[in-house]
Amino acid sequence: MKNENIDRRSFLKRFGLGVSAAGLTLAGCKSAGKKITSESSAGPQEPGEMTYRTNPTTGDKVSLLGYGCMRWPWKETKEGEKEEIDQEEVNRLIDHAIANGVNYFDTSPAYCRGFSESVTGIALSRHPRDKYFIATKLSNFSPKTWSREESLKMYNDSFKNLQVDHIDYLLLHGVGMGSDAMEEFRNRYIDNGILDFLMQEREKGKIRNLGFSYHGDIAVFDYLLANHDKYKWDFVQIQLNYLDWHHAKELNPRNTNAEYLYNELEKRNIPAVIMEPLLGGRLSNVPDHIVARLKEKEPDRSVASWAFRYAGNFPGVLTVLSGMTYMEHLEDNLLSYCPLKPLSDEEVKFLYDTADLMVQYPTIACNDCKYCMPCPYGIDIPAILLHYNKCVNQGNIPQNKQHPDYARARKAFLIGYDRSVPKLRQANHCIACGQCEPHCPQNIKIPQRLHAIDDFVEKIKQDKEEVTA
Repeated sequence: MKNENIDRRSFLKRFGLGVSAAGLTLAGCKSAGKKITSESSAGPQEPGEMTYRTNPTTGDKVSLLGYGCMRWPWKETKEGEKEEIDQEEVNRLIDHAIANGVNYFDTSPAYCRGFSESVTGIALSRHPRDKYFIATKLSNFSPKTWSREESLKMYNDSFKNLQVDHIDYLLLHGVGMGSDAMEEFRNRYIDNGILDFLMQEREKGKIRNLGFSYHGDIAVFDYLLANHDKYKWDFVQIQLNYLDWHHAKELNPRNTNAEYLYNELEKRNIPAVIMEPLLGGRLSNVPDHIVARLKEKEPDRSVASWAFRYAGNFPGVLTVLSGMTYMEHLEDNLLSYCPLKPLSDEEVKFLYDTADLMVQYPTIACNDCKYCMPCPYGIDIPAILLHYNKCVNQGNIPQNKQHPDYARARKAFLIGYDRSVPKLRQANHCIACGQCEPHCPQNIKIPQRLHAIDDFVEKIKQDKEEVTA
């Protein structure tokens, strides 16, 4: 990992979407004989060499696959409650990732009920410090943490939890969230002097790269880029996938199409870190006819691999984050990026046409980030929304009793609901207190959605028609 400076413009030249292998750096990441499983009829495959991108500010060689540490696996107690992260499994996942060339690990004080930094730090500290880059965030969402004192405490705690003396990539977290996003940004980072402090820390080398993650209000995004000469952002984290490229605003009017976000960064030669390449898993759990469409085109690749190849196809992307809870997720993503096989112009158009088909399905824009949790009334909000989305994708939303598939779909929805969400945590317990809604980066009207799902559940429960398999 070199720290020499290179010309930023030469790194981020506009190649277009049909980018060739030019601009990609390949370095050794062969898996020392380990076999990677895939859906290929040829059986297990061995990954090749990880694709790396060069950070134009520091010269860091960053793996195109970045490890998102928001969804670490949990241990279950005898009662079925998930109370502790499985440190042994986290160690195993990180070891396998590093052995195969992954060197960017993205965490936050807010992830995994506040435990992500510490478990990630334990796992990474077992490796030489020059083998990985740490990205974490100043996640001072609550007004209780807006003071300079509380924000500095959170910042300093990150060093302790991660067991490091410098942070490679530090982000202002969730910029653009909230009903008055600009005012909230000023409270969190400007009026308390925290942004000035972080810029000083960058000068001292305690922070090697300073950026922000963007959610929601485009006015804040535009303001921060308009003041790029002042803040000198080293990178910006945005949501980008083939559905959000043109359809983000259709899915959620408050969102901004990824095409605009990426192009604004590229104009200023600011590297992009990509979050939600799978749109919270929705691009790996697509309707059956979309699966058939993707498989017809690439039968030996997973559905998810299309989304990862798309996100990595842009030359201005530094790394693509994936929250890989299970080893099979990691192994499949390694196949996508070891090395990246760039998409052709025809393949990119195929994905945009696929996105046009997908927006016809009324899924809820939940990314399972769990920022809405915990609910003070014990409701498992993400599980409810994700079950609904799964049923939409699988055609299990019973609408018309005259439809020949109505009984099967009804049974699948109700049985799946009880299996996915304990009865005491289901939508019928929502009192619309509204505490969850301001924390949602997708700006979902959560109580409204929960009540609609509950009304739907009650409607099909009251149907006394005999259900057959």
